[in-house]
Amino acid sequence: MQSTNDVSLMTSLGLKSNVTTASADKTFYYHRGLETYNSSTPILVLVHGYPQTWRLLIPLLPSTIPLFIPDLPGYGRSSPLPGPHDKRSTGTSLLTTLSSLLPPSSSPIPIILTGHDRGARICHRLAVDASSLPSNLNFAIRGTVLLDIVPTLIQWQSCINPLVNMGSFHWSFLANVEVATAMIKAQGGDVWVRMCLDRWLGRSPSGLARFKENDAVEVYAESFKRESVIRASCDDYRAGAMEDSSLQEEDQKAGRKVDIDVLCVFSKGYLGGRYDVKRVWSEWMGKGMLEVHGIEGGVGHFVAEEDPEETAKAVSEFYERHV
Repeated sequence: MQSTNDVSLMTSLGLKSNVTTASADKTFYYHRGLETYNSSTPILVLVHGYPQTWRLLIPLLPSTIPLFIPDLPGYGRSSPLPGPHDKRSTGTSLLTTLSSLLPPSSSPIPIILTGHDRGARICHRLAVDASSLPSNLNFAIRGTVLLDIVPTLIQWQSCINPLVNMGSFHWSFLANVEVATAMIKAQGGDVWVRMCLDRWLGRSPSGLARFKENDAVEVYAESFKRESVIRASCDDYRAGAMEDSSLQEEDQKAGRKVDIDVLCVFSKGYLGGRYDVKRVWSEWMGKGMLEVHGIEGGVGHFVAEEDPEETAKAVSEFYERHV
């Protein structure tokens, strides 16, 4: 989010905002409960999507849960990464920032990841890498919640279906960074975002009303007027087509799967209309347990904003099972 009012809105929810340069990039983030953190309670890391925020979910989560809520590199107020925006590099950058905010600990610090859309893809990558994080990241990932995605490789492979390809045209378009950046600039980043939101939202009147609260559409549109945001988000998709998909293909061939618990919350009318979500994710699970939770009622892609109550309930219950 980026506007004159978005920080005030988020801090009114009991969050604090800050910027750090602990990694090679500048990361803007919100947080709660980290200044007095004692390493006994899992930190809930909320990683947003394209574009998406947690403004409606936060008030519904238990106030005792410590929170870390970064802007992804290149999105919002965070600077782009100096290199590619692949999900392993992005996830490492976010956890490096979180590590810099916490006191040294003799034992791994427990965290639970929750991500939507592009953020969920970062969470998926970190979930696969959970047992082999860089030595400077002293974290124990106890579980992850993935909102409305299937694995990146599956998404690309499904584009062989003409109807899926038509609905997901932005994947291949945005992955062509120079072409997409120039064309979106010419159209207007704000115009582009409004069009995308209209395509991805559901048709539930109450869901649409919830999504549009706090001038959310204006906030998202304003952020994408900046070329740096357009370019970084395009490189996010380019990495999805290249590094991320290649690594996932290697993972599957080598039997590297998810050995931590996963909850996938999805829209039955959006993602669930294209994929058998439970069957798809089952093929990517190792030792971890898989749960799926489909949301009905005409909700679209933005489950945390179109139905924050049901999403928050699912996230909170998963969190409590992994404390």
